[in-house]
Amino acid sequence: MPAPTLTPLTGGNGIALTAARPGPDLAAVGWSEEEYAASGTARAADPAHGEAPYTTRVVVRRPPAASASGTLVVEWLNVSSGADAAPDWTYLAEELVRQGHAWAGVSAQRGGVEGGTGAVAVEGLQGLKDVDPARYGGLDHPGDAYAYGIFTEVARAVADLAGAERVLAIGQSQSAYTLTTYLNHVHPAERLFAGFLVHSRGDVAAPLGEPGRGIDLLAARAAGKPTPVRDDLDVPVIVLQAEGDLLGRINYLPARQPDGPLLRVWEVAGAAHADLFQIGEFEAFLGCPDPVNRGQHAYVARAALRHLDTWARGGPAAPSAPPLEIADGVFVRDDLGVVRGGIRTPVVDAPADVVSGDAGPDASVICSLFGRTLPLPAGAGERLWPTHEAYLAAYAAATDAAIAAGFVLPEDREAVLAEARPPTPA
Repeated sequence: MPAPTLTPLTGGNGIALTAARPGPDLAAVGWSEEEYAASGTARAADPAHGEAPYTTRVVVRRPPAASASGTLVVEWLNVSSGADAAPDWTYLAEELVRQGHAWAGVSAQRGGVEGGTGAVAVEGLQGLKDVDPARYGGLDHPGDAYAYGIFTEVARAVADLAGAERVLAIGQSQSAYTLTTYLNHVHPAERLFAGFLVHSRGDVAAPLGEPGRGIDLLAARAAGKPTPVRDDLDVPVIVLQAEGDLLGRINYLPARQPDGPLLRVWEVAGAAHADLFQIGEFEAFLGCPDPVNRGQHAYVARAALRHLDTWARGGPAAPSAPPLEIADGVFVRDDLGVVRGGIRTPVVDAPADVVSGDAGPDASVICSLFGRTLPLPAGAGERLWPTHEAYLAAYAAATDAAIAAGFVLPEDREAVLAEARPPTPA
């Protein structure tokens, strides 16, 4: 397809991109942040729907040329809330900045541009054209039949803009469903991306979409069947799953597949689909019955990106990880309630409380995605950690074990150690 035209977007209220947690100070490290209207023609994933013109937006954050790594990481922006969000930027920003990877967030789906009901709609969030007509009124999305083509063409245009040597695709939650479809149906023809981080997907793949409409993911899940990633991959893929993604609402388990030559499936013990790292100071607004998950999902996500970039450059493959232990359709847990198996982080191997991907039976839809954090059983803290020094020593040892296994980065050691906390009384 002809390359889309990138035109700077200005005016209105500035860049609209939902994020509860502030990221790094880009100006302080010499990075630029720009927003463009991307206009072109996209091919539908289903050939029956042909091609359509579009004008969408893309946010581009990149380092000075002298410190650029040559990698562009392109995030399929998430529209589950009814507005564009960049959950993987939130998790990965520290790693992106320290490695010098450029990042682009693409409004690939109709809902983020034109508005509509999200899969987990949040009151007050809207599509770009409604939230800021002065800035975004010229956008025009032809429907999610063309979302896959839009993602490809805009990523290609930004790669040219940034002078990228390789392009990686990432997406979390609903965007992971669409990346699964992209891998299975679009990538074999386009072959633009050098690697994929498919983050917190469910059991099915997203549909190919219809003209003039957004993807109805809930309907697709009700009618679909478990869909693994294709087994003839030609680029590295890491499927990163939280404990909370395996069962319940997300229910990845029926699509679980073994590692392959170019596939790694990582399952993180004690992690939820979303967590305190994502929501930050806005936790109280969720109204959840228990404190949300305080796991260490973010650090494992950063390690996944590091391994994916190395692998895509021709370096060593990412390490394999043991699966979470499941028997008869339920997690196998220890006497504290911590799941067994999977990728281990200090909060599960040196616990001061019990972090879980399960929010409990009375949680709302959105709270079910945020898991929970419960006190240790009565007397367990005293039994496990007779002194605070004993706890800190065990926590440090667990941190170093996670680093040695490749699931936490050495650069994150101090940040992980800073999350040690006194045991919570029951």
